[in-house]
Amino acid sequence: MLHHLPSPSFYPFEWQYLYFVKVSWGWTLLLLTPFLLLSNSSINRNVSFLFRRLLSLVVATAIWYVCTETFFYIEDITGSCFDSDSMDVIHEEFTSKASCRKAGFYWQGYDISGHSFILAYSSLFIVEEMGPMAYLKSTRLSTLPRFVLNLLYVSLNLIVIIWIWMFMCTSVYFHDLSHKLLGTLFGILGWYLTYRVWYLKPLSPGLPPQCHCKEQKQHA
Repeated sequence: MLHHLPSPSFYPFEWQYLYFVKVSWGWTLLLLTPFLLLSNSSINRNVSFLFRRLLSLVVATAIWYVCTETFFYIEDITGSCFDSDSMDVIHEEFTSKASCRKAGFYWQGYDISGHSFILAYSSLFIVEEMGPMAYLKSTRLSTLPRFVLNLLYVSLNLIVIIWIWMFMCTSVYFHDLSHKLLGTLFGILGWYLTYRVWYLKPLSPGLPPQCHCKEQKQHA
């Protein structure tokens, strides 16, 4: 459940905010998938390497799905169905948020902020995968691939800026403090356990590639 603070100036933009947050993971994958393929293949064209790197998108999507479903489950098992947000009359016959909301009532449970989670996690995920761009200045790319890569890079930077802005909106206008802190913590934890722990191991999708520019110059 979203908890609103009394700030009427934000209300005209509320539906745009809610829409973009709900589709944020779709936008992240839409831009990051072609960027990951282009940037990684420009440094290393090995098929098995590219396949492993694409698995990082699968892992990230799995983390997103498991965490959001867990948040929904926690809200279900900790909540109750009320007649309205004043919580005067309880409807014990409804034991889930879905059935309660379908009947037109108000569900109140412990709602870990999925918005804080996805916005924090998406931003960290994108920034990690944009890393190879710093090394691609020294690689030889034809005009079209470089143009597409630059366009995707600029778009991803804009998306990160939007996600950070929306994260700030969430921190001000939505959810209780503990809900936002836990959501953000899950997002940081998902990033840390993959890119700072698991991806350093051999049996993993691995980290984004780094271009060894000195070696390239020696072989040139």
